[in-house]
Parts: sequence; C-alpha cells; structure tokens
Amino acid sequence: MIKIVAKGIFYEDKIDEALKLYEELVIKSQKENGCISYNLFRDVDDKTILTMIEEWESREAHNIHKNTEHFTRIVPLVSNLRKSSELNIYELIL
Repeated sequence: MIKIVAKGIFYEDKIDEALKLYEELVIKSQKENGCISYNLFRDVDDKTILTMIEEWESREAHNIHKNTEHFTRIVPLVSNLRKSSELNIYELIL
C-alpha cells in the first residue's frame, strides 16, 4: 500500500476554481480500481492550503491513475492556480 500527500498553496482568488476541478478529480478517482481513499483537505488556519491525501493498493494502481483522462486533464489546470506545491509518496512499513 502507498499513501500520496499532495499539498498546494493556492492564489486566494483561485480557490473556488480549484475546488471545482478537484471535485471532479476526487469523484472519478475514488471509483478507480486500486483506490482505497482519495480525499481533499483544507488547512484550518490557512484557507489557501489544499492537500490531497490518497491511498492506493499498489504503486502500479497509482501509476494507472496518473494516466487516466481525468488526471491528465485536471492536474495541469490545477497547477496553474497555485503558487507552490509539494508531493510525497509513502509506503507502509509497519
């Protein structure tokens, strides 16, 4: 199992646009084979920080996800709405 934590700091005037895009991404990604969980979180103190936390059965399932139509279309659009981003991929060890 792997966990993905994708954090973005968004421009204040782009948050609503990002949320609309993320809504479609979350709904479609949650239906994919190998997806355990796929959810968007917002920082409680800074509304410009949105973090996607994903859990996948395997690295292979995540790689398939990264090549889906919705991912390849939506992620570049979201990237244009944020100031910065950070992506970490974790594997379960205990």
